[in-house]
Amino acid sequence: MRTKWWKWLTMALLVYVVIGGFLFPVPRLPILNETIRVLHFHVPMWFGMLFLFVASVVHAIKYLSSGKIENDIMSNQLAIVGTLFGILGMLTGMFWATFTWGEPWSSDPKQNASAIGLLIYFAYFILRGSIQDEQQKAKVSAVYNIFAFAALVPLLFILPRLTDSLHPGNGGNPGFNAYDLDSNLRKVFYTAVIGWTLLGFWIATIKIRYKLLLEKIDD
Repeated sequence: MRTKWWKWLTMALLVYVVIGGFLFPVPRLPILNETIRVLHFHVPMWFGMLFLFVASVVHAIKYLSSGKIENDIMSNQLAIVGTLFGILGMLTGMFWATFTWGEPWSSDPKQNASAIGLLIYFAYFILRGSIQDEQQKAKVSAVYNIFAFAALVPLLFILPRLTDSLHPGNGGNPGFNAYDLDSNLRKVFYTAVIGWTLLGFWIATIKIRYKLLLEKIDD
């Protein structure tokens, strides 16, 4: 089967991100300096995570309305890849924090909220593994998935803004746009968001096709 155009686009975007992310000049901001290049990996991975979780919830709702096991498989696999991107986003953030904040984990509100959010999704997978009946597993997982995403949104976007935070754009700390309007970051950053998100869906589609194939073999 020929590779679809969006897969070629994904590869091209990520090559551009890797090359541009390391070669383009960046602003000499206090403390950040060259470490600001991690922005092209850390934040876009979190964006990819959110888009994957949204797609996972959509398929969870579709399963509850249709009862088709294919929607449950899609929802589960999208959640798996989304969680993987969340872990990668957290690891790259800890790497960045080591150089900018002096330690990988400083109990920043957004760090804590992100960790709680991932734990909520870890519980989703534990819940699925604890139920033997396939239909019951799918129904309970779909309902939990919806509430998990509903809890994730305030954890990432509301609570960190209500208290002091080291993260840009939270707790009164200005975001990058407030002092970085003339930088080259945008040339790579927005491309990285699209590229990493497409990569996440590419991985998810491979996993979904594999699971659907196993489902057909079992039938």
